[in-house]
Amino acid sequence: MAYIERRETSDGKVSYRVQVRKKGFPIQTATFARKTDAKKWAQSTESAIEERRYRNVAQAKRRTVTELIDRYKDDYLPHKAKGGSDQKHQLNWWRDEIGSLTLADLTPDLIAELRNKLSKTETRRKKPMSPGSVNRYLAAFSHVLTIAVRELRWLPDSPMRDVSKMKEPRGRDRYLNEDELKALLKACEVSDSPYLHTIVILALSTGMRRGEVQTLKWEAIDLPNGRITLRETKNDEIRVVALTGKAQGLVTELSETKSNQSPYVFASNNPEKPVDIKTSWYTAVERAKLSNFRFHDLRHTAASYLAMNGATLPQIAAVLGHKTYDMVKRYAHLSDDHQASVVEHMNSKMFGQNNG
Repeated sequence: MAYIERRETSDGKVSYRVQVRKKGFPIQTATFARKTDAKKWAQSTESAIEERRYRNVAQAKRRTVTELIDRYKDDYLPHKAKGGSDQKHQLNWWRDEIGSLTLADLTPDLIAELRNKLSKTETRRKKPMSPGSVNRYLAAFSHVLTIAVRELRWLPDSPMRDVSKMKEPRGRDRYLNEDELKALLKACEVSDSPYLHTIVILALSTGMRRGEVQTLKWEAIDLPNGRITLRETKNDEIRVVALTGKAQGLVTELSETKSNQSPYVFASNNPEKPVDIKTSWYTAVERAKLSNFRFHDLRHTAASYLAMNGATLPQIAAVLGHKTYDMVKRYAHLSDDHQASVVEHMNSKMFGQNNG
């Protein structure tokens, strides 16, 4: 549908701004001095979109889901920095389920039915697939359909637009209290692994993920300026984290005894591979008598202590490398005392110490 808006400047000049909106297509906009020109452009633009939609509908009737997924796996998936193997597995599931259908056969109802089937699928642990995992299957296929619409022109619109995601439970917020923290660090100090203690300290002090810590390379560390530059992150964006205090001291000690044969800070016996701490980590957790605690919870612990020491949600998100605040809202309640002290300080500045 076309919308024409009359505009007039302060000096009396009149113009006509046109917007053409069609579902599944980007908004087309142009401005004209004459209304007749604006109408002509709107009509020609709508005709062009309809023609393109017709061509896309024709393609959708010819192309199968298998063709689309195979094209995506060949031309697009290899360029994804991370998650390629998981996505391939997810897309193969869609291919096995509906690969023989044409793209024109895809409807929101059909995809919703398959979403529900996924939610009842048993995992290797003999449990139904989690809502988060189901949503990742939907996201993988949704991106394929978006490519079909925007780049390949094989679909007029994505049927995934009208399919709801599954509601996911609130994320874990397990973190170490002071006694648990002391117990874990003590267990790590006596570990058979020469790196476990430093790895855990680094994870706690920076909020880095397990993979980011274990595969850390010397080239990423700037000891004099106290920072680590992570170039391969979960969201494919470069992140710089502060390296200070005890973590900086331990990494400095390692740098003084490092082998030039390995690029990794925590190298295994094979200098071309990073160390594997899985066994030593579980041993330390057991020795520290921690219940329901995973390595990723060190990241939650870092975020929680940041919140309890006055960090704002934007600051916590920046440290952890989150694009939005949604993932760090779980820590908001931990900064309540700090927020109260900030308000108290503000009142003191405004009205003096005795304002009661």
